[in-house]
Amino acid sequence: MSDDILVLAYSGCDTCKKALKWLEARGVSYKTRPIVDAPPTVAELRQWIAQSGVSVRKWLNTSGQSYRALGKEKVDAASDAELVEWLAKDGKLVKRPVLVTKKAVTVGFKPEAYEALFPLHRP
Repeated sequence: MSDDILVLAYSGCDTCKKALKWLEARGVSYKTRPIVDAPPTVAELRQWIAQSGVSVRKWLNTSGQSYRALGKEKVDAASDAELVEWLAKDGKLVKRPVLVTKKAVTVGFKPEAYEALFPLHRP
């Protein structure tokens, strides 16, 4: 089943660590991909953003250095297509972790969202 679940994470990210710990505590098998070294491609982002049901702007890591370097004004003026390009070029700009399953994609870690995806996995 680990081939069915992909987690894009950053080793220095506390939120990513919490998400991975949550999955491990419930026996959920997964594969990880380092989001900084191997950020999502433009094609992956387009597909995953659509599957996630949230706007591309919700995929931005607004608390990170990459976002601050761009500046809120530049981000606000950017088109969705531009934002996708930027996200594909800089994994640190992507809100983390990104969890990809066959049935859903989530960005960020919310235990209740993970519970909904893995209802049969209890600690």
